[in-house]
Amino acid sequence: MTTNQTLPACVNPAHLHDPRPNGYSTATVVPSGARLAHISGQGGQDRHGNLSPDFAAQVDQAYANLMAVLEAMGAGPRNVAKLTTYVVDHDMSKLGPLTRAVVGLFGDHLPVQTLVGVSKLAVDGMLFEVEAIAVVD
Repeated sequence: MTTNQTLPACVNPAHLHDPRPNGYSTATVVPSGARLAHISGQGGQDRHGNLSPDFAAQVDQAYANLMAVLEAMGAGPRNVAKLTTYVVDHDMSKLGPLTRAVVGLFGDHLPVQTLVGVSKLAVDGMLFEVEAIAVVD
């Protein structure tokens, strides 16, 4: 079981813009001696490899896939220190579904996050992908 001493701590300095309404924190601190798990990009495919053409549906499925990987390692959302998201043809309209998914999943423990706009991902029809670094026991 993971204890609070082995979880990453979120840091949001008061004198900087507060990023939490946008679904991320300014920094996370990983405890000394913690083991890190690097989780490969999870796309919006269901267990049969099917992709919805809907961006928000792919986001939700990708985060469900990420949670399944975390659970397989005995971890959960609070163990995540860093997310990197990749969005095909990113524009500001996509921030709403992304922020809702992240806040819904991570609550007040928002990991560091970087969003990268790309022209294409590995699989035709894939619109979103998320990779993570998590602290595990």
